[in-house]
Amino acid sequence: MATLAELVEGVPQGPAVDPAQVASSVRESGRVLVVLDDDPTGTQSVADLPVLTGWSVEDLTWALQQGEPAVYVMTNSRSLDAADAEQRNREVATAALEASRATGVPVGFVSRSDSTLRGHFPLEPNTLAHVLEQAGSPIDGIVLVPAFPEAGRLTVHGVHYAGSAAAGFTPVGESEFAKDATFGYESSNLRDWVAEKSGGSIAADDVVLIDLATLRSGPEAVAQVLAGVTEGQVVAPDIVDENDLLLLALGLEQAEQGGKRFVYRVGPPFGRGRIGQTPRTPLTSQDVQAITGQGARTTGGLIVVGSHVGLTTRQLDALRERRAPTEIEIDVAAVLDAERRDAHLADIVSQVVAGLADGNVVVRTSRVLVRGDDADASLNIARQVSAAVVHVVRQTLAQQAPRFVVAKGGITSSDVATLGLQITRAFVRGPMLPGIVSLWEPVDGPAVGIPYIVFAGNVGDEQSLADVVDTLCA
Repeated sequence: MATLAELVEGVPQGPAVDPAQVASSVRESGRVLVVLDDDPTGTQSVADLPVLTGWSVEDLTWALQQGEPAVYVMTNSRSLDAADAEQRNREVATAALEASRATGVPVGFVSRSDSTLRGHFPLEPNTLAHVLEQAGSPIDGIVLVPAFPEAGRLTVHGVHYAGSAAAGFTPVGESEFAKDATFGYESSNLRDWVAEKSGGSIAADDVVLIDLATLRSGPEAVAQVLAGVTEGQVVAPDIVDENDLLLLALGLEQAEQGGKRFVYRVGPPFGRGRIGQTPRTPLTSQDVQAITGQGARTTGGLIVVGSHVGLTTRQLDALRERRAPTEIEIDVAAVLDAERRDAHLADIVSQVVAGLADGNVVVRTSRVLVRGDDADASLNIARQVSAAVVHVVRQTLAQQAPRFVVAKGGITSSDVATLGLQITRAFVRGPMLPGIVSLWEPVDGPAVGIPYIVFAGNVGDEQSLADVVDTLCA
């Protein structure tokens, strides 16, 4: 465990960057970043951008015509096996390029994934690179930026850390996230991690590190390093704070104006820094009311908890103490039993609808994580459980629209949005907490007028879930 001061000892701060400088450069380029988000939590760091849960050419054309510098496309690929994830990335990229040709709006691609290094890497950025190569636009490099400073994910001297300023920082390979049933790993040094996840097809020594001292020397120094990147090399910059992201954005912009082309593999705040958005202050109860308008449908909101990380369990405990919501548990064993499943879920829906008339309702899966014999089996169990959660949300919405919906956990958030609430197009309006936990405003489907809150399993502190629900209920 190391303190922040220990991690950055001897490295001076870089020149301060005004986000408007980055935003101006992005506007001049006319390019829109298409962010393929492997679960919906990537929107937590941005505001007022279009969000799609489908990827038809028509949907992407609509998004590119909104006049915003980025659009988020929810692929939910972290819940898929490798073959399906590859196919989905290819479909989105191909449709985006077609929409780009139809609208005349140039696009770039961002593969947004987990700040704690879980997800399909290098498969997904490689797939995007291949689609671009087939379209006659080969890339020079893949820029790997998992850092998420607000959530305590930092990269220093090539090592990625998880923690907080208060508790200290641990190399991420030693954290609980590295033990993920599907996407586990051992390495904390990003060079070694790339080699590990690529099965050795990418040598650690071939990964280009942009160390913190170089980054903070200024955009010209960054662009100079990038000028030497070729043939799809992976580039891993150090990032500790927001200004580092802006310095990187300016360096990338300079390199790209000089003819370099990149695909990005990143954590949530990269998109904000890359387009020059100033971090939005958390939304207030008044902001929430502006979305619901006259549509406050019932007394209670629905909080759906699918994440199993320890922090989520502690956040649920805090919510229980502060607001005493009705709690209803989906029994995973019953879900996996074909003979018991339908009756069990019908009973859950009845309880939820009744509970919403009196107050907030938490629907949660069993807190004991059920694993399969291997990664694919574990993923299959996760899909069955997620399908059960979706069924409960969809049937509840048909009978009684909640005042709001909070989804806790990445895969849970995606499935609840797409299949439960049947959202196709939305706008992310901003965070509920500083830099984390996004609120979507649906613009189509049965959930119009219902604030939808995407809450990752691994962000915030013990009180964060209760704090968000307080704002939604004010």
